[in-house]
Amino acid sequence: MTEITRQLSIIKRGIVELISEDELSEKLKRSLKTGKPLRVKAGFDPTAPDLHLGHTVLIHKLKQFQELGHQVLFLIGDFTGMIGDPTGKSETRKPLSKEDVAKNAETYKAQIFKILDEKKTEIVFNSQWMNNLSSSDLIVLASKYTVARMLERDDFKRRYTGNRPIAIHEFLYPLVQGYDSVVLNADVELGGTDQKFNLLVGRELQREFGQEPQIVMTMPLLEGLDGIQKMSKSLGNYVGITEPPQEIFGKIMSISDELMIRYYELLSSLANAELEALKDGLKKGKTHPRGAKVSLAKEIVARFHSTDAATKAASEFDKVFKSKGIPENIEEKIVTINSPDIGVIDLLKNSSLTPSTSEARRLIQQGGISVDGNKVSDINQTLSANKVYLIQIGKRRFAKIIIKEVS
Repeated sequence: MTEITRQLSIIKRGIVELISEDELSEKLKRSLKTGKPLRVKAGFDPTAPDLHLGHTVLIHKLKQFQELGHQVLFLIGDFTGMIGDPTGKSETRKPLSKEDVAKNAETYKAQIFKILDEKKTEIVFNSQWMNNLSSSDLIVLASKYTVARMLERDDFKRRYTGNRPIAIHEFLYPLVQGYDSVVLNADVELGGTDQKFNLLVGRELQREFGQEPQIVMTMPLLEGLDGIQKMSKSLGNYVGITEPPQEIFGKIMSISDELMIRYYELLSSLANAELEALKDGLKKGKTHPRGAKVSLAKEIVARFHSTDAATKAASEFDKVFKSKGIPENIEEKIVTINSPDIGVIDLLKNSSLTPSTSEARRLIQQGGISVDGNKVSDINQTLSANKVYLIQIGKRRFAKIIIKEVS
């Protein structure tokens, strides 16, 4: 295996799209020949103070580039954060204040070095050059891209055809993100699949400014604990990287076996060969899914806390698991609903955990139903959609229920 092939196999792991592999191969070839590392950029708007595992997919990919000897540019969009990313929005997004952006940016800086090597990471803020751009400079920049091209973007197109307003400043967002690549002379830019349009604007602007266009690499949006919708604090299906070790460990252990593989692929530092061996072992029944999940949970906890914390969290989880008599292999069910929540009685009936609503009501009244270790006493209790619950029926039956809301 050549060095370029080796690097490509690591870089391409878990990606959705690469524009283009041939161009990236040429850049890698030149880098190896000259000894000059590629400049790899990823931008993050400080719109929330805390990161969750979904945010770290891009950061983990940056780490891989870093370990291959390339220069990582972690861009904090303190200027673009005040514009508000219109991606996926059906209406104009409320901009953040300077105070909120500054506060969140400081939090980000403290969190990302749990993954990246601080000594090998260049942190940049796009306000550094955007605040110095004159009105005339901004007009020149705006002349580099057309309204017609902007309206090719899906969310702008939907709002335009639906006669919903688009503020002029929203067009600045992809323009500024693209200009960031010009200023930083980026060789590669990473982003989620929802950022593809913005990343491609960067390629076009680099051409306009006489630079070689950057490679665009999109990563998937990580599914949350429910395995269905993307990880989001608003949906409650997230794993926060600042959460206590026991909380992170327990949440990872709650995911499905199928989702576990996806988390391994996008979040684990396991080498490609080791990952393929794990997949093969699971497929052939040589590797127990619970053991693989424990290893993943320990790796994630160790990354954001410590190895000792991971060992302790695993031990405590095992004690609780055994003390409650929860079997290692429990049935798993997905229940789809068309509302934000569902009554426990309906859940038990719809998941076939009880044969009827009357039987579900009787079991609750007799104290025979528990949710996440808490006995259900109210027959009208509801459970939220897009979450995972451990349901206990009687003394010995357990089930992991994933509630999915569908429109």
